[in-house]
Amino acid sequence: MSSIFSKIIRGEIPCHQISESDLYFAFLDISPLAKGHVLIVPKREVDKYFDLNTEEISGINIFAKKIAVAIEKAIPCKRVGVAIIGLEVPHAHMHLIPLNSVEDINFERKKLSLSEAEFKEIAEAIKYQLKNLK
Repeated sequence: MSSIFSKIIRGEIPCHQISESDLYFAFLDISPLAKGHVLIVPKREVDKYFDLNTEEISGINIFAKKIAVAIEKAIPCKRVGVAIIGLEVPHAHMHLIPLNSVEDINFERKKLSLSEAEFKEIAEAIKYQLKNLK
């Protein structure tokens, strides 16, 4: 059975896409901890992050780095944090979260509820910065 992330990648479930390569896909988390919270997933459906092969782990980090730089330029924050938990969806994924304090990456706190317009504005701001990276 396909994971929800595979369905998002195939376009069966809508998302606010940030970037895509042949191997990886990035989109806004629909239950974000902070504005600009992005999920990075490999297109190949693998349950656990460390079940990805060495090349995939290297590749996802290189892919994520560009997006993290774009997030930091688009969203006021001190830095972009990274979390790999993998309990909520059986598809390896990485969270990129704009941080101003350690509390911003606490997954037990209440998630933000954003409007469609806010999601669209955030996605466009990150994509604009990503497009303008050198």
